Order: sequence, then structure tokens, then C-alpha cells
Amino acid sequence: MTGPATRPTRRPGSTQRQPLYLRRPLLAGFVRQWPLLVVLVTVGCGLLLVAAERWRSGLVVMGLAVVVAGLFRLFLPLRRIGFLAVRSRPVDVTLMVATGVAVAVLAVAIPHT
Repeated sequence: MTGPATRPTRRPGSTQRQPLYLRRPLLAGFVRQWPLLVVLVTVGCGLLLVAAERWRSGLVVMGLAVVVAGLFRLFLPLRRIGFLAVRSRPVDVTLMVATGVAVAVLAVAIPHT
């Protein structure tokens, strides 16, 4: 049951705005998870390149996105990194950077036919 006690009270004539998570919860969720959103958008761009038959460029973009995810995990605090934090920081960084570099290097190393 919701009532006036569950919402922050404001004085009449006050210019203080409600926090973003109360005004626009969906937008606040995206703002809170911006590192994950950046990585997912970049991977999506790589997938579009693969779908457009530019698989080598698409895989390099996806590999670099995973490397960027590892760098986000390395430099951003836990409260900012959100869902990119799965394991301990050293394990996450090592696995993400190694996987991203491996995908990008393998995509470049495959000979043209």
C-alpha cells in the first residue's frame, strides 16, 4: 500500500526536485549501468558488421569491446561498474582483456581467401 509516508515530503514552494530514480526509474537504471550499455552497443555494432559480411572487422570491434569492458572493470569503482563485475577484480580484468585480445588477434590472423 502506498501513501504519503512512502514518498519524500517537500515543502510548498520548495524548488528541490525529486531524485532521478523516483522521477524516471528506467532512465536512472540506464545511467547506473552505462559501462555495460557502452559495451553492449559496441558489441551490437560488431554484430551488424558481421551481418553485413564484414566479419573480420566485426570480430575486431567485438574483441575491442570486451577489452574496454576489462578496462572499465579495472578503473571504475564497484558501485559504477554494475553488472560487469562478476568475479574478483583481477579475475574479471584478466579474463576480459585476454578474451578480447584473443578474438581480435584471431580475426586478424585468419588469412584472406
